[in-house]
Amino acid sequence: MIVPLFKISNMAEAIRHYTEVLDFKMTDPDDTADSPVVDLGRDGDNFQITTAECERLFGSVVYVWVEDVDVLFAKYKERGLDTSQKAGSPVHEGPVDQTWGRREFYVTDADGNTLRFCQLIQD
Repeated sequence: MIVPLFKISNMAEAIRHYTEVLDFKMTDPDDTADSPVVDLGRDGDNFQITTAECERLFGSVVYVWVEDVDVLFAKYKERGLDTSQKAGSPVHEGPVDQTWGRREFYVTDADGNTLRFCQLIQD
């Protein structure tokens, strides 16, 4: 599953636009207009909106849900994935357990587009 992440500048306005105009629903009961990231869905299609990175993130971001981020990261490294250009960004250097319950690693291309490979952290 792939989940796009759109950068927005005003969460309340964006929520109103997507939910009241375009028929999307907020899919995470914990999300509010004060959340830095909000999950939206409609008819099985999902995406996220965020204010957290809108001022510094160039390019697009897409979440790619996978079964095992560690195996996938090792495979990409073996194929030549170069993580040296994002030194100082742990999530680009290998899978990281995030505080929001996901294990993720990021791959950013030369134009600033980022694929965020992730899986839920199992208890």
